[in-house]
Amino acid sequence: MRFSNTKFTVTTGALVFNDRGEVLLLKHAFRAGSGWGVPGGFMERGEQPDETLRRELMEEVGIEVTDVQVFNARSFKRPRQVEIVFICRSNGDAKPMSLEVERAEWFRPDALPEGLARDQKKLIEAALSNGANHRD
Repeated sequence: MRFSNTKFTVTTGALVFNDRGEVLLLKHAFRAGSGWGVPGGFMERGEQPDETLRRELMEEVGIEVTDVQVFNARSFKRPRQVEIVFICRSNGDAKPMSLEVERAEWFRPDALPEGLARDQKKLIEAALSNGANHRD
């Protein structure tokens, strides 16, 4: 695909599950409404998407992840953005490490926070229907 005279940003998002089958959500200071959403961030020049994901998780909540797999890619007209969504695992103790993040919590899939964006809830549901929280 060719992008001539088109400016867009590339971001990553993470559906991070732990061994208890919970999903990590962050309450970002800059998000409208409740602020809850999946972790992620903007790619930097020269970075690979999985490197962006790992860097953002370390910077925002101080965790490392394993079993990183591409789950979905989607684009948005406003903002002009392409997002690569990963599924991964972590049992780390997520805690806010950045002024961007007010809270970091693990949620049971049947007890997601009020105000979580519908598109992010659908991503979590799709990941779960594909066995994302299966524990070996």
